[in-house]
Amino acid sequence: MTDVALIDAGGANLGSVRYALERLGARVQLVRDADGLQGVRRVILPGVGAARPAMQRLHAQGLVEPLRRLQVPLMGICLGMQLLFDHSEEADVETLGLIPGTVRKLVPATGIRVPHMGWNRLLPLKPSVLLRDIPERASAYFVHSYAAPLNAHTVAACDHGGLFTAMVEQGRYFGAQFHPERSGDTGALMLRNFLEDTAV
Repeated sequence: MTDVALIDAGGANLGSVRYALERLGARVQLVRDADGLQGVRRVILPGVGAARPAMQRLHAQGLVEPLRRLQVPLMGICLGMQLLFDHSEEADVETLGLIPGTVRKLVPATGIRVPHMGWNRLLPLKPSVLLRDIPERASAYFVHSYAAPLNAHTVAACDHGGLFTAMVEQGRYFGAQFHPERSGDTGALMLRNFLEDTAV
C-alpha cells in the first residue's frame, strides 16, 4: 500500500515536496485523477500559485468530490492548506470546504511586506500531532500573500503584521501555511509526524 498520495495540482513545489517525503522513507504516488486515490493511506495537497486556477485544475481532474469524501488523513501545504477552507478572497473562489473559514489577503503596512516571504517563528497555540518534537521558537519558511485568520482549529500561528494560521488540524484534516520542504529540520519533523502519527 502506498504510504502517501501526492496530488498534482500544478504547484511548482510538487517535486521538492516529493523529494522531502522520500528522504523520510515514504513511498510517494503522484495523483492526477480520482483513481489514484484508491487504497492510499494518507494524502498531501501541495500548492504554489492562486486559488482559482488550482481549484479549476482539481475540478478538471475530477478530484474535488473525492477529496471531500476522503476517509484518510489529508494535509494541505501552502496554497494546498488554503484550499481546505470554505472560501478564498483571492478571486472570490469557493474552495474545498473541509475546514470552516475564509482565507484573506495579508495587509501590508510599514515594515510589513506582502507577499510574506522568508523565515518566521511558529507560535504553538494548542497540542497537535504535527507539533510533536518541534522545539519552542522553531521557525519555518513562508511564501504567501493570503492566509487563514486564527480559528478554533488553529494549532500554531505566525505573526506578520498580525497573527494568522500557520498550522491547522481538524479531525483528519491538517495544514501548514509554510513550506515544510524548505523549512529544514522543522519541516522534516512535521512531515514525519504526519506520515507516522496521524490515525489511518
